[in-house]
Amino acid sequence: MTTSLDRRSPPPASLLDPIETASRDEIAALQLSRLSWSLRHAYDNVASFRQRCQTRGVHPDDLKSLDDLVRFPFTTKDDLRQTYPFGMFAVPMDQVVRVHASSGTTGRPTVVGYTQNDIDTWATVMARSIRAAGGRRGDRCHISYGYGLFTGGLGAHYGAERLGCTVIPMSGGQTEKQIRLMFDFQPEIIMVTPSYMLAMADAMERMGYDPRTCPLKIGIFGAEPWTGAMRAEIEDRLGIDAIDIYGLSEVIGPGVACECIETKDGPHVWEDHFYPEVIDPATGERVPDGEIGELVFTSLTKEALPVVRYRTRDLTRLLPGTARSFRRIGKITGRSDDMLIIRGVNVFPTQIEELVLRDGRLSPHYQIEVSRDKHLDQVTVNVELRPDNAGDGSVAEAVSRDLQHHIKSLVGITTRIRVLAPESIERSMGKARRVIDLRPKE
Repeated sequence: MTTSLDRRSPPPASLLDPIETASRDEIAALQLSRLSWSLRHAYDNVASFRQRCQTRGVHPDDLKSLDDLVRFPFTTKDDLRQTYPFGMFAVPMDQVVRVHASSGTTGRPTVVGYTQNDIDTWATVMARSIRAAGGRRGDRCHISYGYGLFTGGLGAHYGAERLGCTVIPMSGGQTEKQIRLMFDFQPEIIMVTPSYMLAMADAMERMGYDPRTCPLKIGIFGAEPWTGAMRAEIEDRLGIDAIDIYGLSEVIGPGVACECIETKDGPHVWEDHFYPEVIDPATGERVPDGEIGELVFTSLTKEALPVVRYRTRDLTRLLPGTARSFRRIGKITGRSDDMLIIRGVNVFPTQIEELVLRDGRLSPHYQIEVSRDKHLDQVTVNVELRPDNAGDGSVAEAVSRDLQHHIKSLVGITTRIRVLAPESIERSMGKARRVIDLRPKE
């Protein structure tokens, strides 16, 4: 079996796709060819994109170089919401072999679709990601990302199979069972959120296991922001290499970019399938590589749901390639909107606000506190009763129970509800302070 030390060495060229070590000129030539196709495909088949291009006075024939992409309109999550569920698909539904969905701010999910070629592309970039992380054919891969409409579980699953790994499709939850199977099945790789990995390390200790004796060699972590300090803690406690993977459902899912184990210096973007830009979030102007801004992606090969200049809202910068020729993205430093990522779930304060406002027993004032307890993010929603319900303990208990249930059912996260007396939540003369983030900063 491959040793951990071998995994940290640059892989032989025979294991890599030729484009991974191609020259920047070769990469750019491929990107321009694929970008021309993708723009034409979206323009011809997605009415809303064609209309936005016409409003802007631009046509796919206007693309003569990669720099001309800045002339084309952005795509946002709102565009997907406004065409819910399938209005931005560029192929007939009988060519769509799978749909996934992520949470939206109004209760409607953001729906994404895949042709068979899209599924094959996704498996390819995920296999490339796992290989870049040090995974090899014959490894056993324990997948703890959630399966279902969330793209994490199935994306990791198909990529691991494509690489030739033995897949253990555990999904999330059942922590003690996960740990027992981990020690029984002896997987070399785990794919999971970093916070849950640390929670499993805590559980190992409670169960009498030394986390450093677990069989894992590599952890491939994504679906939520994590710090260098968290990487160091994971590696120290479990004796593994912790690798950062990046993706988002609208672009394809996990596998848009991944770190290479030999450098661990930021995820390399698989630029033969996803063209990255960084823009000033306020002006929309492209900024030079190396400058912080909002990350934007254009798909180059997707058929069912091509996206052009999709605004991720993630703040980062583009860096030169190191272990691969493709450019890297720096650590995500924040968001240009108010979205929170809680244990891999995208959460907007407006989702919770909508549920608070539906309850006639509550005032419209609320605050969301995000904290971290033993490596897992915790959310507390502070709400206040209307004056006519003040002092009634049974009403407070019912409100707490109902709101907690609705948030779990419709948003997908478990929360603590703190029901307060009227006028308890601070008022603001300007923008209300809706989120109090108490999580430690790096």
